[in-house]
Formats: sequence, structure tokens, C-alpha cells
Amino acid sequence: MSIKGKSSGATGGEAELTPKLRFPEFQEVTGWDSRKVDDLVNTVTPFKKLQTSDYKPAGKFPIIDQSPDFICGWTDDEEAVIEKGLPVIVFGDHTCTLKFVDRPFVQGADGIKIIRPKRGIDARFLFCALEAAPVKQEGYKRHFSILKEKKLTFPDFDTGEQQKIANCLGSVDELIAAQARKVEALRSHKKGLMQRLFPQEGETQPRRRFPEFEGAGEWEEKPIGDFGQVVTGSTPSTADPTLYGGGIPFVSPADISELRYVDETKTTLTAAGYEKTRPIKARSVLFVCIGSTIGKIAQNVRHCATNQQINAVIPNAKHSDGFVYFALSNASERIALLAGRQAVPIINKSLFSSVRLLVPSLPEQKRIADCLTSLDDLIAAESQKLGTLKTHKRSLMQQLFPQIEEDDA
Repeated sequence: MSIKGKSSGATGGEAELTPKLRFPEFQEVTGWDSRKVDDLVNTVTPFKKLQTSDYKPAGKFPIIDQSPDFICGWTDDEEAVIEKGLPVIVFGDHTCTLKFVDRPFVQGADGIKIIRPKRGIDARFLFCALEAAPVKQEGYKRHFSILKEKKLTFPDFDTGEQQKIANCLGSVDELIAAQARKVEALRSHKKGLMQRLFPQEGETQPRRRFPEFEGAGEWEEKPIGDFGQVVTGSTPSTADPTLYGGGIPFVSPADISELRYVDETKTTLTAAGYEKTRPIKARSVLFVCIGSTIGKIAQNVRHCATNQQINAVIPNAKHSDGFVYFALSNASERIALLAGRQAVPIINKSLFSSVRLLVPSLPEQKRIADCLTSLDDLIAAESQKLGTLKTHKRSLMQQLFPQIEEDDA
């Protein structure tokens, strides 16, 4: 028996709820229904929950909690396993993460709700519908109370339209997952290659060298300050609106991603604002030295300024800007440890400039930089494809699910 009921969108002479995009075989089928999530699901109470101290790196059963990673740990605890009534949907109360789980698992630490659709609602369709109608994260508020009041639209189960939509979006998810694995494999390959192209701790030569530099001898140890000018950023007065909103990038740690280059930034400066900063030339190396994200690194595509959390290295003629970027990337974890344990981790300009790294001749620097840059370009291109697939899915979801207006609570 399917969940039946008159569509809230079809009452009072209103138009039926139908999606903008519909598969041909459902064009003549009546409109969709709409109900609150609370009317469509049951919550599952596990027999046993595991604390984070119980998480293991390997085991028979995956542990799922509210963290962004799908699997957060492993366990052999058979008493805690949830295996009946699958699939289910896991919702993170604090993080608003959604996970579709179709294999036996164990609930981790508190902070999630396990929901199972009632009869008449396909589980994967429900997961897609919840993704299409996200709950925004607001501080540390528990969100299931918001989610269960949210209205979802759905076609009659018996027509097969729910399953068709779920299969369609599932296929897109598989493409996204495959592309994400490709990007991750390239990043892993780059990390392994860098370990071979740069000397390991206690060594003065890399384990892999290009043929033209074999026998060239040891690399020379130099402080970062010898690579070029080190500039600590500064922030123009935020009380003066004439300094902001122009076309000049103003880089903060939030603008630095896993990709190498920074071009567009959330905040920009006018020419007047730029004059009140410490200008950074294009293709400098930007290294976060204050805060929880110490060690993040990027290169700026064009002239820019940075805030005070970033130390920039403007390479001189004796050093390849690309090599400086990769050398600092390779040493970023070691440099980050210099901040120590304090409320606000910090590596000041003097300490940063004094960090010593091994450096080859300029021709070898350029050869290493060219090799790794080619790999970076490939990673960027594949990451762009991944972003395009995610954008396509969002657009597809907007068309496959009718949009309904809800009163703000």
C-alpha cells in the first residue's frame, strides 16, 4: 500500500505539483503529493552506540557518525550492528550531512538521526529528495527538529516514478564518485612523486633525479628568506568602505583550496585599498602562518594583497617560483609544527624566514617545477570536471523535484 493523500498544491484550485522535467512515461500521470518529512519516515533507535574512543582503523563493520567522511571508523562489535530494515538514511544533526546506508553498520557517537522511509516511499528517492531540499547549518543547533517539519514532494510509489528518479540520480552519483576517485588518485600520485623528487629527512639528495642531473651532487640548504622577499600581509581599515569592492584580490586563508592557484577572492580591494597594503607580485607563494589552517599554501595568479595570516614569498631571480611553491608544499607539515600548541597557533615572519630547506641548482629547480606543474594542471582539469558533474546534478535535481514554498518558521 502506498502513502496516499491529496496534494497540498492541488487544493483550493491551485495547480498540481509537477516537476519541470519529467520522464516521458509519466507525462500523463497525475501530480505529486507533498507531506512533512515527519509523516514519511520513522526513526531508528540502535541497540548500542559506540564512542569515538571505540573507533578502530579496521574491522568487520563500518562506523557511521555525523562527520563528512562516509565511514568514520571500524569495529568488530556485532552487538551494535544495524542490519535489519536497510537501506536507511543517516542525518547529522550538527553538520547537516546526509548519508545513504545500504549495508550493515554501527552508529558512532551521538549527533545523528537514523531515518527509515515508511511504506510507499522509496529509500533512495527519499535521500535524493532530502538532498534537493537541504537544511542549512546554523551554529550548533540540533537540526532534526527542523528537518522533520520540512515538506517534501513525491509521486505515487506504484507508478514507478520514484524509482526512476532515484536510479537516474544514482547513476549521476556513480559518475561523481568515479571522478572523485580519479582526482584523489592523481593527488596521491603527486604526493608520492614529490617524496621521490625531494630529499627525505636526513638525506641531501632526492631518491629520483632527472637524467640530466644525475651526479650533480648534493642539494644546498638555504633559509626560506634566501628564496626571495618575505612579506606578511595586512588588512586595510574595514571601517572605510572606499577601500573595498574593487577588482584587486585580497587573499585570506578561506580563499586557499586544495588547488594550486588563487585568482578570485571573496573580498576585493579598490586601488585606494591596495595602496594601504603590502603588495604581492603575481606568482608569489602564499603560506598561511596564523590560525587553525597553518600550512595551507597557494600561488597568486595576479598582483594581490593578503591579510596578516599569510606570509608571502616573492621569489628572486635565483629561484623558480614553481619550485619554491613545491618545496614549501613538501615541507608544509614540518613548518606547521613550529607553531606549537597555543590558543592561536602562529609562525611569525622571522621564524618562517629562518626555516631551512634543501635546494638544487636553478635548472634542476625548473625541471622539477615543470614536471609537477604538468601534474597540477591535470589535477585542476579533472577537478573542474568533478565540479561540473556536481553542478549538473544540482541543476537536474531542481528540475526533477517540484519546488514548493514554505513559510519560514
